[in-house]
Amino acid sequence: MDAFGDDDFGGSTEVDPAAEFLAREQGQLAGLEDEIEPIAAAADPVIEESELQTQNDDTNDAYEEPAVSSAPKVMKEEPEKIRKWREEQKQRLEEKDAAEAEAIEKLRLQAKEELDEWYKNHNEAKTKTKASNRESAVNAEKQFVASTDEIEPGTEWERIAKLCDFNPKSSKGSKDVTRMRSIILQLKQTPLPVTKS
Repeated sequence: MDAFGDDDFGGSTEVDPAAEFLAREQGQLAGLEDEIEPIAAAADPVIEESELQTQNDDTNDAYEEPAVSSAPKVMKEEPEKIRKWREEQKQRLEEKDAAEAEAIEKLRLQAKEELDEWYKNHNEAKTKTKASNRESAVNAEKQFVASTDEIEPGTEWERIAKLCDFNPKSSKGSKDVTRMRSIILQLKQTPLPVTKS
């Protein structure tokens, strides 16, 4: 690198143009700080000198970029209007949270009452259905016992036909029993002769 005459990288004292620009602008805009609220988080990111160094561990050339000087951040108090607005907003949000919690509690109580009412109605309907089913079962049993007392020879097939369902539309999901149905109807209409021995 001696042939080119630039073997002294770190020896010259150069002034950082960015730092110079920032200092000049900061001086010109000093009066505007009173009118505009500073943005603390996104102002000037502080860049450390270690981040600006190049990763050149192979050689002993330690070229360092000059560090960007950042002006000290001055945190000012919030203006009165903004502070007042924040307090009012906080109070409004607390009131809304309280109202929401109250509304949720009302809905919970209402849902519990409706669920209790539904269970009450459901249990009443269930007991009514049980009672009517028992009653109809007892009546059906009485009718069946009364019909069995009247056994006459030759009426067996009529009694069997009464117990069978001859509606072809009601047996959609079951096996095909049309042949058996036709045989039972035929025996009902023309019973087999009874032989007495």
